Amino acid sequence: MSSIDLSAAYALDPQVSLRPEPFGALAYHFGNRRLSFLRSPDIVAVVSSLDGAPSLRAALEANQIDELRWPSFSAALTTLESSDMIHRVRAAGAG
Repeated sequence: MSSIDLSAAYALDPQVSLRPEPFGALAYHFGNRRLSFLRSPDIVAVVSSLDGAPSLRAALEANQIDELRWPSFSAALTTLESSDMIHRVRAAGAG
């Protein structure tokens, strides 16, 4: 599995619903019926702020995630991308 691109913009898939839980949140994809556990409030905050963030790096910075934690966030976001919970947003005018 390749690592996610922190310089790219991503968004929560429109078919995904986040349900807050004491441990973080449940992410359910209504299209493929996959369920993912977001196991910390910090990852929930980052995923929730993806829409409109110019990059994953910007979302991590906006949520004040310490750079030492970025590798674990990158791994979690890579898993969310591979399960279609989040997807890369193409730049305007990109083919």
